[in-house]
Amino acid sequence: MNATTVLVNLIIFSSLFGIVYVYLTSRNKERLALIEKGADASVFNSGRKFSFSEGILNIALLAIGIGVGVLIGASLEQGGMDSDVSFPACIFIFGGLGLLVSFFVNRKLAKQEN
Repeated sequence: MNATTVLVNLIIFSSLFGIVYVYLTSRNKERLALIEKGADASVFNSGRKFSFSEGILNIALLAIGIGVGVLIGASLEQGGMDSDVSFPACIFIFGGLGLLVSFFVNRKLAKQEN
């Protein structure tokens, strides 16, 4: 590993840490300011919580979509299409379709709960 690779990785991870840190501390400061002004605590409840099963469903359908995209991209490459075009296009198309399906499935499950 050369110094450039280490530096790039360090910059990426420190940037992500900085973004998360600033987000969490600013949210905490906003909430404390609202509490000091006497705001109702229900302001902090933004509605329905995101459940673990919904997250797993989203990740699973995205992974299935990406897998199908790789398979279709490989078959398009065997058919004569350039691999620089077929793989990324199919991965993004089918990954997006997987996320779209997960949106509709989650919406249907939320309607059934209510």
